[in-house]
Amino acid sequence: MSLRHALLGLLSERPASGYDLLKRFETSLANVWPATQSQMYGELSKLAAAGLISVSAEGPRGRKEYTLTDEGLAELRRWLTETEPQRNPRSDTLLRVFFLGVLTPEQASGYLAGLMDLSDRELEALRELERSIDWGDDQLSVYGRIALEYGLRFNEMKREWARWAVTQLRRRSDREPSPGS
Repeated sequence: MSLRHALLGLLSERPASGYDLLKRFETSLANVWPATQSQMYGELSKLAAAGLISVSAEGPRGRKEYTLTDEGLAELRRWLTETEPQRNPRSDTLLRVFFLGVLTPEQASGYLAGLMDLSDRELEALRELERSIDWGDDQLSVYGRIALEYGLRFNEMKREWARWAVTQLRRRSDREPSPGS
């Protein structure tokens, strides 16, 4: 996924200013594709230069409202149907898990317990997001809820996995002879 396609997708719903897009991004996509304000404005300029969006209105203090062009909609559809989703094989979390053996069992368990806590916090943040959105029947609401459900279930899975991993370490520790035996 790219910021380019995220912005095209948001603009497929309705025209918006850069500020409006930033706010919509923060309440819908930031959990799956974080971006800064400067990245978004830079990408909007590139999209306009490529003819994928156009400036449909200009307001005070240089405020611009962007609209998706036919070419932009075609690009979004092409990306959705013809481009294989990127598989992100890198995980800082799992890389660390591979090397937890260099820590004491207590430290390793602490790390995994921290992952449970992180998942709990992420779940609560997603639940709070779910409660704060005025869901409608529009496309972004329907598919946004589906994406949010993925995030909820994924964090539930991560929490359960971390709980299972802590249990595995405890079982292993119970089987090992104590020092000096």
